[in-house]
Amino acid sequence: MSHRILLLGTFDTKGPEYAFLRDRILEAGCEVVSINAGIDGSTDLFPVDVEAGEVAQAGGDSIDVLRRDRDRGRAIAVMGAGAAVVVRRLFDEGRFDGIIGMGGSGGTGIVTSAMRGLPIGVPKFCVSTLAAGDVSPFVGTKDIVMMPSVADVAGINRISRTILSRAAGAICGMVSAAIPEAQDERPLIAASMFGNTTKCVDACREQLDAAGYEVLVFHATGTGGRVLESLADEQLVDAVLDITTTEWADEICGGVLTAGPDRLSAAGRRGLPHLIVPGCIDMCNFGRMSTVPEKFKDGTRNFYEWTPEITLMRTTADENRRLGEIFAEKANAATGPVAFLFPLKGVSMLDAAGDRFCDRIADQAFFDAVKANIRSDIPVVEIDANINDPEFAAKAVEIMLELIASNR
Repeated sequence: MSHRILLLGTFDTKGPEYAFLRDRILEAGCEVVSINAGIDGSTDLFPVDVEAGEVAQAGGDSIDVLRRDRDRGRAIAVMGAGAAVVVRRLFDEGRFDGIIGMGGSGGTGIVTSAMRGLPIGVPKFCVSTLAAGDVSPFVGTKDIVMMPSVADVAGINRISRTILSRAAGAICGMVSAAIPEAQDERPLIAASMFGNTTKCVDACREQLDAAGYEVLVFHATGTGGRVLESLADEQLVDAVLDITTTEWADEICGGVLTAGPDRLSAAGRRGLPHLIVPGCIDMCNFGRMSTVPEKFKDGTRNFYEWTPEITLMRTTADENRRLGEIFAEKANAATGPVAFLFPLKGVSMLDAAGDRFCDRIADQAFFDAVKANIRSDIPVVEIDANINDPEFAAKAVEIMLELIASNR
């Protein structure tokens, strides 16, 4: 049986473009299922399997009301929500193997809203006028491939003909690609890492591998933390080794690598074993020095230009105290086994003795705040080592395994 591609888009305004894309997919040997999310009508250029009225209804509104009110923002929100419902239902019914769509800002929003509701691994491809910029709001934590349309998605011309033909080839190739059967059925641990904790996480990963576990490592860059949280929420991992929780420093200081206020919540919400370490909470991340907010340029803050594009700012004792209160609050809400592990000789490579971010008073403010606010049944272990010392990694693995064992 040939593979089936779901074609999702606004057929009222992009009918010829979708007709061209559909023809290329059919020529490649795949079948097509089509969903129209266009508010103002449909197309007679090809068969449509699900019309806009059904999509709007799934999004909680009537297509007639959307057409009458002419509120573009609301219409896009409704059609995006409805498309997500319809697309997920069709996927659960086994109706398609991959999804493709295209558009400008509105079309991209609708298409990717539906794509984000699909599991990781389902081929997702979007041709967009926005793809050369920041696509994080559209991609979220899913594996959506964004392809720049180069020119606007407006007619079939020498540019769009090439782009859409390549896009059709890409999605057909993606659904046709053979995925080897999983050879590794070991329990899965999600771990968080940063450049300043790489040595620790690498050592933990090697030891856990030897103990019979597979470790997925996520870079704590905001997106990495959100993906880790989403996998924990979907219970696709068995435990969380949170060595690097720096994204919370960015959250409270206004840095560029925040993962949002839900960070450190999913493991506890789902009852997963969770070891929390204050890795790299000594630093908040900004872009070039010129991008640092003026309120921090009063001569009292400690900055380090990590690269020409990345400026690190040392967190203060007051900020670390607030972080400790937040971490304790997150742990207190956990429904599964949770523990803390503190490195008393520095929470990062830069916080090692004598290094540029070494500030034991600030570190201690965090430690004290956690201990003052934590539930009495949550273990807090302190070790007289830097986070990247071998003995710290060994202790982290020991506690992680104990938490896992207690959850069986």
